[in-house]
Amino acid sequence: MHRVTVSVHAEDPISRLGVESQLRARPDLWVVEPGQETPESVALVVVDALDESATRLLRRLHRAGPAKLVLVPARIDDAGLSLAVEHGVVGVVRRAEASAERLSHIVLAVARGEGALPADLLGRLMAQMGRLQRQVLEPRGLTLLGLSTREVDVLRLIADGLDTREIASKLSYSERTVKNILHDVTSRLQLRNRAHAVAYALRNGLI
Repeated sequence: MHRVTVSVHAEDPISRLGVESQLRARPDLWVVEPGQETPESVALVVVDALDESATRLLRRLHRAGPAKLVLVPARIDDAGLSLAVEHGVVGVVRRAEASAERLSHIVLAVARGEGALPADLLGRLMAQMGRLQRQVLEPRGLTLLGLSTREVDVLRLIADGLDTREIASKLSYSERTVKNILHDVTSRLQLRNRAHAVAYALRNGLI
């Protein structure tokens, strides 16, 4: 049986030892000490709330890597949820729901590359993203994936088979402007060429 390596980070030793004890009973998990993680590992971060101390811990783990992060908070609000996502958290399970079976399920899902959020937190996160799009990005002509409206327009026309001259005419830009837009997109997103840029936009549902 393949066993997923998991570590437990907590602000107090009692919490860490308690969660470790739950996980050691699971045959599909292998508990290691903090600092012994590999890229295939999952790190559980047990906190009361995402306060300054917990945020520092998440930031340190995210920067150090290499494990995938799962947050186990006693409580979490919208601001804490945003901070968790910003610091690399890919799974959340509330401490009140953190049975051995539930923790094992979350750890295995995250190890497979899946995200894991309670339904209500997922809804709150989607609402936050919607507000970010409406209030911050759209007034600046940007999308959540970092492309401006005019960049999306150019990529859509490339996908339709138009060349640089035709795109310039269609959008009332100069040909140099169209070339500069393409160069900015490919450079910023580290894409190889215009075909790669179109593929990126298609893959992310932008065109």
